[in-house]
Amino acid sequence: MAEYAFFDHHPPQTDILDEVLDGLRGEQKTLSPKFFYDEDGSRLFEAITRLPEYYLTRTELSIFDAHDADMRVRLDHRECIIEYGSGSNLKIRRLLEIAQPRAYVPVDISKEHLAENARELHEAYPQISVYPVCADFTQPIPLPPQVRGMEKTAFFPGSSIGNFEPPAAVEFLRNVAQTVGPGGQLLIGVDCAKSADVLEPAYDDAAGVTAEFNRNMLVHLNERLKADFDVDAYTHQAVYNVEAARIEMYLVARSEQRVRIGGEVIRIAAGERIHTEHSYKYAPDAFVALAEQAGFSCADVWQDERSWFAIYLLEA
Repeated sequence: MAEYAFFDHHPPQTDILDEVLDGLRGEQKTLSPKFFYDEDGSRLFEAITRLPEYYLTRTELSIFDAHDADMRVRLDHRECIIEYGSGSNLKIRRLLEIAQPRAYVPVDISKEHLAENARELHEAYPQISVYPVCADFTQPIPLPPQVRGMEKTAFFPGSSIGNFEPPAAVEFLRNVAQTVGPGGQLLIGVDCAKSADVLEPAYDDAAGVTAEFNRNMLVHLNERLKADFDVDAYTHQAVYNVEAARIEMYLVARSEQRVRIGGEVIRIAAGERIHTEHSYKYAPDAFVALAEQAGFSCADVWQDERSWFAIYLLEA
């Protein structure tokens, strides 16, 4: 069996109470999407990926299936795969089977989740050395010494890049380019700009699972911060902002609310919206231009038949 070693860089933990209060004191009240993901939030998101309206996951996987042979050629001899975010194992399993690297480096800030996923993959692919790194992947990452001389391909699926504001997306991509080094690659999934008739149902499904996922953020904060959000007093809203090319998700107060958090009372007016997520959508030319600002060039791009989603192979 190949090697397994865990690298914990002890990423600094932000003061969650201060972060939440800062977001709720603003003129536009905001809560970070990272608060979606407690145990129930992760379960609900997995359910979302299987909904008929939520095309993103199955479309991205279909691109891997349709372009398997071409990807094998383009990713041949890449010795190390670095995955940003340790999420569902479906996509990374497809990539490991395509690229057959010597080493796999998953990077995530959640230590327990990272260790569990990394161990599972090491058992499934005993021929691949696995070096999980606990770190904040939005910052430059010190790689394990075992992979420093290897040719590297970073992997960032799921259109997670869309959750970054564009300047932050450029900064993130710049850090990835620094991590993989000159000649290194980034394989990245990006959702494409398209009609609101397709996008809005993907984030506001008929069964109400996304609405439950959005409201569960308040359940999470109630438990974690001993807050007293009345969860049922908020409705879910998802709208496509055509000019900004992004989905915007909100929790909208049905009536006036007074929320106690950490000894402070936050007043929320009837009809006031708490912003919980942006998800930017990119036309191919727009995304390539963004990547070029970060020091990447586009080596290849694969899309589904409807051009709803794209997987880009970028070179630093």
